[in-house]
Amino acid sequence: MQNVSLEKVKEYFLGLQDRICQGLEQADGEAAFVEDAWQREQGGGGRTRVVTNGAVIEQGGVNYSYVYGDSMPASATAHRPELAGRSFHACGVSLVIHPKNPHIPTSHANVRFFIAEKEGEAPIWWFGGGFDLTPFYPQMEDVVHWHTVAKNACDPFGESVYPEYKKWCDEYFYLKHRDETRGVGGLFFDDLNKMGFEKSFEFMQSVGDSFLDAYVPIIEKRKDTPFTEQQRDFQLYRRGRYVEFNLVWDRGTLFGLQTGGRTESILMSMPPLARWEYNYSPEADSLEAKLYSDYLKPRDWLAE
Repeated sequence: MQNVSLEKVKEYFLGLQDRICQGLEQADGEAAFVEDAWQREQGGGGRTRVVTNGAVIEQGGVNYSYVYGDSMPASATAHRPELAGRSFHACGVSLVIHPKNPHIPTSHANVRFFIAEKEGEAPIWWFGGGFDLTPFYPQMEDVVHWHTVAKNACDPFGESVYPEYKKWCDEYFYLKHRDETRGVGGLFFDDLNKMGFEKSFEFMQSVGDSFLDAYVPIIEKRKDTPFTEQQRDFQLYRRGRYVEFNLVWDRGTLFGLQTGGRTESILMSMPPLARWEYNYSPEADSLEAKLYSDYLKPRDWLAE
């Protein structure tokens, strides 16, 4: 039987949260994450770390959580019916960064581990995670850089891994009611156990450890780009799509709410400001139109 170590995974997540917060503070230059430690009545707790009004980051959060209980919520058993009647432990790091400057994309990353147990039966466990990028005024070189880092994280684990998890990301972060992707994608994987515990854990670490390499160079390159009030308005309008995805489609949000997770921590992914406009359509041949025509559909970015 495989030696599955929940403690090793939790230790990695705590360290990853520290490293990502430090890296983002350094990239921002002024921001400092404020920690809010919390306990969950039914079992577990976490460390929510939030940053607001930095030089670069308007609002962001990097969360660690560990929750456990006697039974899985409906959102999990609908996806995996064999989990019904099992106790569970779930832990992970999840982050969303909303920059001020419309030329810096919003970014999201998440790495997680689940284990469900029942006396007399082998545990059911898996890893999940990924990261994705949501630009407003995309630059092709940034998108190619993001996907190059994603591919490099996957390549040691097989040449089919990046194409498979890139496709999964395009399909998952898709707003069906808008018929558009949330952004330019990245990686998404779930239910990962086919490599065995150690190798699956290594892969998840490779993804978690590569987030800063993917995102910080884009911050550095775009943070001093001037922007207009009209571009800021468009950023806020497109942030509305982020809200729509998280509230309508995101399984993680649903899982957190159904397990009695901490609402403030679950919804820290929301932008501080967003706007909606009835029947908006960008001007023909504008930079805003280019986002829709060139970027909000799955593409092989590394063939560009």
